Formats: sequence, structure tokens, C-alpha cells
Amino acid sequence: MQKFNSSKHPHRRYNPLLDEWVLVSPQRTKRPWQGQEEEQNIAQCPEYDKDCYLCPGNTRSNGNKNPDYEACYVFENDFPSLLKEELEVTADTTSNLMQSKPERGINKVVCFSPKHNLTIPEMELSEIEAIVKTWKQQYLELGAYEFINYVQIFENKGAVMGCSNPHPHGQIWSQSSIPSKAEKTQDNLNAYYQKTGKSLLEVYLDEELLHQERIIAENEHFVALVPFWAIWPYETMLISKRHFASLADLQPKEEKAFAHMLKVITVKYDNLFKTSFPYSSGIHQAPTDGLPHPEWHFHMHFYPPLLRSATVKKFMVGYEMLGEAQRDISAEQAAKILRELPTTHYKSSN
Repeated sequence: MQKFNSSKHPHRRYNPLLDEWVLVSPQRTKRPWQGQEEEQNIAQCPEYDKDCYLCPGNTRSNGNKNPDYEACYVFENDFPSLLKEELEVTADTTSNLMQSKPERGINKVVCFSPKHNLTIPEMELSEIEAIVKTWKQQYLELGAYEFINYVQIFENKGAVMGCSNPHPHGQIWSQSSIPSKAEKTQDNLNAYYQKTGKSLLEVYLDEELLHQERIIAENEHFVALVPFWAIWPYETMLISKRHFASLADLQPKEEKAFAHMLKVITVKYDNLFKTSFPYSSGIHQAPTDGLPHPEWHFHMHFYPPLLRSATVKKFMVGYEMLGEAQRDISAEQAAKILRELPTTHYKSSN
């Protein structure tokens, strides 16, 4: 009988944040690929696009005109998924199996830069710091509304991730309920905190720093790593070394360190396949419901879809939709590949 080797044999890994498992099948990395390949967009975007709804000075589809902004620009989404208006709730006549309730919220768009062709990995560190400060300001402003109990900050980068406009931007969805993924994370963080009196992610990070297998980069205040339970091929997390709950608690030196780590991980992503690397990313942090949340530990997720090259995408289908998440390349292999990539953007060396 062979001895189990996690780098060679299929196994399951536990995600304590979501109380879920992922199937890891490292032996499948040897299989030939004859599936779909995405078209690689190698067209160079101009610095200003007169037809872009997000460029400075341009008129958006609803008739509103953007100011000639020179840094981050934030506005309420013209086509929001949530509305501010409070609705009168009538008696619900549905059964326990068919429940619904109104949901209030505010959706915003955050333009990261006035330059149409400048994504985060190619920005100066000071420009990324401005994004972090904007996120912090928006978290505080939106969270101050009595009916807003959670603020979700995220970015969808690249057409393959459903991004409808190439101008560098992210979104903020704030709402009256805590969304399901964040609530599930909160429940598991809180269960661990109530049991041990410690932050789950602080203890987890200490173990990762001890083993170093999945660490990609670190500075004085943040660590970038491939989580042990990662689902996506090159999924990563940024975790604060200090235990604090939200952007509201970021100290000035941590703002700079967070911006630095954002640049490091996104540059490494672009360098991996020499392309503007697509991903969905987002910050998980404490709700804004006015309650104490000592269980929360500030962190950010990156979920990129690329698997083998700039044109081969990982799909969540079949078993993943009906059984549980599955990945081929191990977290350790992915971390080693990312760790060894340079932190200077590939375009800078040309």
C-alpha cells in the first residue's frame, strides 16, 4: 500500500471560514487540455476613451456628466442592484419554504484612476494608497446609515469575469442584511472566538508563517498567501498580521502596507501569464450593524479563473455545482509559482 502524499494523491481539505470542504486532485495536472480557450485581449487601451462612461468629463448613459477627476472618483451606481427607498411590508402569505423580504441598500462605483488604461498593478504606490483611503472613507460613510448593516467592497477585473467596462474600477454594495457568505464566515469566526478567545485567522496565519509553504509575500503588517483550502487555481488571501475588524481600524502605516501588498499580488498575477490577469476580489470585514465584532479579522480574497495559461479558464461545473468544489493544482504548488515571480511588472522590463 502506498503512503499518502498530498502533492500526488486526491484528498479533501477543510475551509474553516465557510465550514466547507474542497476536493484536491493534484494527479489531474498531467491531463491534456482540449477544452475551451478564452480569447486573449492584447489590444492596448488608450489613456482616455471618449466613448467610456467612466472616463473624466464624459457623459454617462443616464445623462450625468463625470467631473474632470484626477484621483479616485466615487458615484452612486446608475443601474443599482439595491435601492434606498424603504418599502411598506405587507403580511407575507407564503409558506416557510417560500420566504422573501424587501432589501434596501446603496450601490456605488469607485473609479480607481482617471486613466482608462491603468490597472492596479501598473499604478504608483501612492495611487493605490488613495484607493485604500477611499475604501475606508466609503466604509465609514455607508456604514453610518442606520439601515446599512454590511458594506461589501469588491472588484471584477477583466471581461472573463463579467466586467462590462475596462476602465479601472470597483464597486461597493452596502445593504440592510449581512449577505450569506459574509454571514457564514462571521458565524464560523464567532464560534472559534467564543470557544478559544482568539481570532481564527490570527491563529491560522501564525501556522502559515511557521510552515511557509503557502506564503507568497509579506511585509510588516500584511501577508499574501494561497489559503490551505483554496478553490480557484491561483486563489489568494491578504490577511492583516494585527487582529482588527475592518477598514475603520486601519492605521496610516497599515494603509501603506496594505497598498503595497495589493501591488505585489496583482503584479505577480500579471507576471504569471504575461497578461492583464482577471480576477474577482473583495474585502471581508466586520458588519456595520453597531454591534461589537471581536471575532472579525480583516482580510481580502482574490479569486482568479485562469488555470494553465492566459487563455485556459477554470470552470465550476458538473461535480463542483452538484457535489463540492474541486481543484487540480495544489495550494502549495500555486504558492511556489506565485512566490517565485518577480515583483516588477513585466511591462516595466520591456
